[in-house]
Amino acid sequence: MNENIGKNIWVIPDGFMSDTSCGNFVSHEAVCVLNLGNTAAKISLTVMFEDREPLGGFKAVCEPRRTNHIRLDKIVNDKGERIPKEVPYAVLVESSVPIVAQHSRMDVSQPSMTLMTTIPY
Repeated sequence: MNENIGKNIWVIPDGFMSDTSCGNFVSHEAVCVLNLGNTAAKISLTVMFEDREPLGGFKAVCEPRRTNHIRLDKIVNDKGERIPKEVPYAVLVESSVPIVAQHSRMDVSQPSMTLMTTIPY
């Protein structure tokens, strides 16, 4: 595989997880990563807010030639903290090797569910 596909730094400027869910689904966001290289990607996430200090210490790994869907409603940092719901945020994604990143939002706060996805900057 080509280890040069992707970037080491990705930015997701628009994050928001609703605390309201309808039906059997849970509103959530995910950072979906693809590692096309031959070395495991050690991934660090830092969450930025409008009115408070950044929240860091979130870690994940994406094995070589694999994907990892990092659920932002489930990830816990090294201090046991979670990303708060009902608060706008942005995410800085840093990887030890080049990865391709995608941001997905599943909003089920209303009966007509919405799925949004985009490639970060």
